Amino acid sequence: MNVTVFGATGAIGQFVVSELLAAGHTVTAYARNPAKVPASWPDDVRVVIGAITDPGAIDNAVIDAEAVISALGPSMDRKETGLPLIGGTRLIIDAMKRHGVTRYIGNGTPSIIDKRDKPNTLQKMIGFMGRTMLPRAYRELLGMTDLITSSGLDWTIVRFSAPKDGPKKGVNRYGFFGTDKIGMAVTRADIAAFTAAQLTDDRFHHAAPAISN
Repeated sequence: MNVTVFGATGAIGQFVVSELLAAGHTVTAYARNPAKVPASWPDDVRVVIGAITDPGAIDNAVIDAEAVISALGPSMDRKETGLPLIGGTRLIIDAMKRHGVTRYIGNGTPSIIDKRDKPNTLQKMIGFMGRTMLPRAYRELLGMTDLITSSGLDWTIVRFSAPKDGPKKGVNRYGFFGTDKIGMAVTRADIAAFTAAQLTDDRFHHAAPAISN
């Protein structure tokens, strides 16, 4: 498939690009800062440089896509202001609809409630911490997700709570809170692998599975 990746040079996005290339997909990588584009990427990775608020660049990135993967995540800087990723997500949705792209796969946190969840203590704790410690980032994540889930697109949101560095260990726990056993820690490499796998995995369409190692 021809896949456009937003947040492609981020800590998870770079792993997503690698997973897609290894699986034989064609990748368009959207990045804000050209200096962060890895020199290791092959020449056939199409790179589009632009801000998340740039409708023209976003349209250019989506024009030939068959699916979009977003590894975008809000800044954790408490001094940050504004909600740029909400506006950017709206621009991505608009571009997808304009070009007939229906498949969207993104990332989120357990603060986002899936209708299959039976919220337990862990999920409630994560939501409380997000609301109280990082309220701006919390609002941005929920705003992005609300736009996607009400967009009419064929979406999947992969939820995780404690990303860490390290090699892939395998996503050994996945599903929904209160029904399936979900832990907290998960490597960024495993998040990327699970996210990229949703291109060919039909179990979680219109769903937000939570994952952990």
